[in-house]
Amino acid sequence: MVRKIGFGLIWLGFITYAFLFAPPNDPNTSELIKNMLVFQWEGINPLVIALFNLLGIWALIYTAVILMDGRGQKVRAWPFAIASVGVGAFAILPYLALRDPNPQFEGKKSLLIKILDSHLTGMAAALIAGALIVYGLQGDWANFVQQWHSSRFIHVMSLDFCMLGLIFPSLLGDDMARRGWKNHQLFWLFALIPFFGPLVYLSVRPPLPDTEIKN
Repeated sequence: MVRKIGFGLIWLGFITYAFLFAPPNDPNTSELIKNMLVFQWEGINPLVIALFNLLGIWALIYTAVILMDGRGQKVRAWPFAIASVGVGAFAILPYLALRDPNPQFEGKKSLLIKILDSHLTGMAAALIAGALIVYGLQGDWANFVQQWHSSRFIHVMSLDFCMLGLIFPSLLGDDMARRGWKNHQLFWLFALIPFFGPLVYLSVRPPLPDTEIKN
C-alpha cells in the first residue's frame, strides 16, 4: 500500500509541476509536434527531434514489460501502454500506483506478446535509439537549453524522459522473476545504466514461459 501511495503522490506531483510550475506553453507547440510527426524536420533542433522520438522508444520498452505484467492484474495494462505513447510517465505512474506485485506469467502468449518478447524487438529498438542519439548530438545545445527554460513542451518532455528512467526498476524485478532470472547484479546493471540498460535487458532477457492456463 505504501508503494502504491508513493507512486500516486509522484504522479500528482508531476502533474502539478507540469501545469503550474513549468515554463509557459509556447503557442507554436502544436505546429512543432505536427511537423515532427509528419517528418517535416527542417528548422527544428535535432536535439528536440531526437528526444521526442526517444520517448517513443521508452513507450515501447514499457509496453514490452507491462503487457506481460498486466496478465493477472486487476487493472488492465493495455490502456496505460497505449496512453504512454502520447504522455509517457503521466500514463505509467498511475499504472504503477494501481498494480500489485506480479512475478508470474500464466497462459498462452499472444502474437503481440511474442513480438514484444523477442530479442529482435529489443535489438531493433536499441539500434534505432542509438541512431537517434547520434542524430541528436548534432543539435544546438544552447538553443535547447533556451527552449528548456521557455517552452513547457520541451521542459516537461525532458523531465518525462528522466522520470521514465527513474521508475523503470519498479517493474524490472517482477519481469526478471517471471522469466526465472534471479540475479541481483544484473538487476542493478540494467536498472542503473540510463536508457540503454532497459534496452539491453529487452535484447537479452530469457523468453517468457508459454503454458496453458490452469483451471
